[in-house]
Amino acid sequence: MKLAILDDYQRVALACADWQRLRRRGVEPSAFHEAFASLDEAARKLAPFDVVILMRERTAFPRALVERLPQLKMLVLTGVRSPSLDTAACSERRIPVSHTRSGNSGASTSELTWGLIIAAARDLAKAERGMRAGRWHEGLASGTTLEGRRLGLLGLGKLGSRVARIGAAFGMEVAAWSENLTGERALAAGALHLPKDELLATSDVISIHLVLGERTRGLIGAAELAKLKRGAILVNTSRGPIVDEAALIDALKSGRLAHAALDVYEREPLPADHPLRKLDNVTLSPHLGYVSAETYRTFYEDAVENVEAWLDGKPIRLLNPEALREAT
Repeated sequence: MKLAILDDYQRVALACADWQRLRRRGVEPSAFHEAFASLDEAARKLAPFDVVILMRERTAFPRALVERLPQLKMLVLTGVRSPSLDTAACSERRIPVSHTRSGNSGASTSELTWGLIIAAARDLAKAERGMRAGRWHEGLASGTTLEGRRLGLLGLGKLGSRVARIGAAFGMEVAAWSENLTGERALAAGALHLPKDELLATSDVISIHLVLGERTRGLIGAAELAKLKRGAILVNTSRGPIVDEAALIDALKSGRLAHAALDVYEREPLPADHPLRKLDNVTLSPHLGYVSAETYRTFYEDAVENVEAWLDGKPIRLLNPEALREAT
């Protein structure tokens, strides 16, 4: 039996769990270290595999791919949610989908958010590049002190609340908006509840912590970017499509937006020739929010456990229990 581990970009998957437990049962794991260029390539390379382990939504798994993998018998999703995985198509094929725990990805993402905020506020990425090139202060922005400034959070759930607490420790005034946020909930998290337009217009740093869905896709477009306070910083560690990428690039090029700090993108991995890579007033990281040694261990240890349970005929952590129901 063959098992595929997808999108192991950092080549760590096989060292993060005891895969020998599966090898002793006749399951041979193989790790893919590069993203597939197309659905056709994914279908071709995954055709021999019985089990596939998905790293979150790095590789989309739509119905069109599920239907082209007749050998596929089980899927494991790291984490608990992937909007690009068609679980209904899997259920129709009676393919169980087991998920893993999320580990401590909430802490790692909120910590990265603050790394990006500080890097943007002090122009650290450009400063580091300049130092390696033999420069000193040449070409750097003068920098922004965060204390006393307003931190505007789009989303005040588990991640947004973590970011809010750290903002308060920096001496920032914290404000928040989301569609269903109430003043009482905002106050409990130490934030001022503001309408979205007011938050955009008055915040010095805007940080996005919303789930991607139909209501949030393109939430920040040209009109919203035009409302931002002069000198504002926009940080996105949530999902790329929440921000209209073309409008963001225009705002950065024009200087309407002082700086953006991004961990997520419309297309991932970000193409080598993407215009964002050429802008000086954007700090980029390669979707590292949930990436940590601890999280990887949780993902892959749970994945091994999930496959073992499936081999025993007792699958666990199922996203689609309907896949196991007897056909009528």
